Amino acid sequence: MIEVATVGREGMTGAPLNLGVTDSNLALVSQVPGEALRMRSEDFLCQRARNPELMRLLNRYSGLMLALVAQSAACNRAHHVDARCARWLLMTHDQAGTDRFPVTQEFLAQMLGVSRPSVAISAAALQNAGLVTYHRGDMTILDRSALEELACECYAVIAQRFRQFFE
Repeated sequence: MIEVATVGREGMTGAPLNLGVTDSNLALVSQVPGEALRMRSEDFLCQRARNPELMRLLNRYSGLMLALVAQSAACNRAHHVDARCARWLLMTHDQAGTDRFPVTQEFLAQMLGVSRPSVAISAAALQNAGLVTYHRGDMTILDRSALEELACECYAVIAQRFRQFFE
C-alpha cells in the first residue's frame, strides 16, 4: 500500500464513482480520528443527477483529486524521503485541522512507500531540528514554516491547487 491522495475535512472520497467508475481498486484508510458521513452509491448518484450545481462542484473536486494523485505519483518517484515526509505531515496537518495527530512510523512508512527505519530516521531528524515532537505514535507540529521549507515543491503545488479550488 502507498498513499496517492489524502482527503480531509475539505473533501470526500468517491471521485471514481463521480466519474462513472463503479468498481474501484482504491483502499480508504482513516489516518486520524474524527467524524465522517457516509452515503450509499445509489443515493450519491441520485443527488448528483438532481442538482447541476452539485455535479459541477463534484466534477471540479474530481479534477482536483486527479491532480493530487498525479503530483503524489511524481513526488513518490522523484523526491527524497525527508522531503516527502514533510509534505505528508503538512497535508495531514492541513486536513486534520490540529497540530497534534496520531501516526505510527509503520503507517507513515506505508504511506510514503519506504521502510520503517527510513521513517524513523526522518522523524528523528525533524524532531532534532525542533520542527515536530514525536513519541509513541503521537505527532505534534511545532514549526510549520520550517517544515514547509523542508518539504519538496509538491506541497506548495498541491496547497495552491486547494486554495484555487476553494476561492
